[in-house]
Amino acid sequence: MGKLTKKEARQRRHHRIRRKVVGTPERPRLNVFRSMKHIYAQVIDDQSGRTLLSASSLDPELGIKSGGNIAAAKTVGELLGKRALEHGVRKVVFDRGGYAYHGRVRALADAVRGVGLEF
Repeated sequence: MGKLTKKEARQRRHHRIRRKVVGTPERPRLNVFRSMKHIYAQVIDDQSGRTLLSASSLDPELGIKSGGNIAAAKTVGELLGKRALEHGVRKVVFDRGGYAYHGRVRALADAVRGVGLEF
């Protein structure tokens, strides 16, 4: 077996994490995906296989020019937190998607916590 690419290594980490982290209707999973230019987050109920709500740096209401930085991640986290509270979601399990809990991923998580979600 050859050397893994960065993407393959992240996907393996994510699968390893997903064995333990499961979203339920009472406590859905907050999933994070980051690309070079943008960051995306969604709240998922794994039992029904449905995405309950989402937010990304591409959302027109945010008006973000560059979504690949910590400031954009904070803004997306705040928006997702507000949307979650509007939908009655108070508690979530955090799924970092195989990324290190650092930088943009951490900024998004801290912003969601700041709005009032628990995880």
